[in-house]
Amino acid sequence: MTALARKLFDQKVVPFKRPVTAQIECKDNLEFMRSLKKESMKLIVTSPPYNIGKSYERRTSNEVYIEQQAAAIAEAARILHPNGSICWQVGNHVDDGEIFPLDILLYPLFKNHGFKLRNRIVWTFGHGLHCQKRFSGRHETILWFTKSDDYTFNLDPVRIPSKYPEKKHFKGPKRGEISSNPLGKNPSDVWEIPNVKANHVEKTIHPCQFPVGLVERLVLGLTNVGDNVLDPYMGVGSTAIAALKNDRNAYGCDVVPEYVDVALNRVEQLDQGTLRTRPMNKPVYEPPVRN
Repeated sequence: MTALARKLFDQKVVPFKRPVTAQIECKDNLEFMRSLKKESMKLIVTSPPYNIGKSYERRTSNEVYIEQQAAAIAEAARILHPNGSICWQVGNHVDDGEIFPLDILLYPLFKNHGFKLRNRIVWTFGHGLHCQKRFSGRHETILWFTKSDDYTFNLDPVRIPSKYPEKKHFKGPKRGEISSNPLGKNPSDVWEIPNVKANHVEKTIHPCQFPVGLVERLVLGLTNVGDNVLDPYMGVGSTAIAALKNDRNAYGCDVVPEYVDVALNRVEQLDQGTLRTRPMNKPVYEPPVRN
């Protein structure tokens, strides 16, 4: 454990040069969330364990797993702001070669609290599992729910370049004028963003790490400056980095001390300007410029 982690491990608030704070703790997520005020979080974005036996989880039956998720979601519902959003990013549970899509299994738990699904975002990536008896699974899903019909949604900060930026109206009173938005277009609900593998600039010790750019799009689109962002399954702190980087307050917890240590170090590096992250809208592949 680093000196910073030893100093801050039992503290609640991490000092930060920006006008925001980071509350990062090594604690069970239910215990951590119960310490937070009702309706205090504008965005809850996380990726819970998939019940597949990774080093940071204990594999159980699907029934027990759903019960555990129900408890976490119920607490998330309590602390979510009336204008807030929940983004629950999941993949598949696999048992003896059979796929159980977790987004389908968990959807009713959110509906039980009156949440409304705004997008089922598909996150696709080119590298990952190599299967022998089925097509290789190289996508996961983000269920974006809101607590009400009055929710924060900022499109302009997350627009992407238009495919035809010079396209013009061909008839009507605006004939000949540029028809596309000069700031770019609305991203689709399919996001192609590299996952964090060995050569990724953000790679740490975590085996299933969030890319910061994925969370940044959610943070910028669904919150405002100064809002509170929570990740109750924090891992190595990618959500906290995305929040702090964009002047939001970061809250997060994890039960693995080594992951919390890495998260604290990444926050320190961000504060010092030395943390490397992949730009949010960087293309997966940029063809070489030909003369």
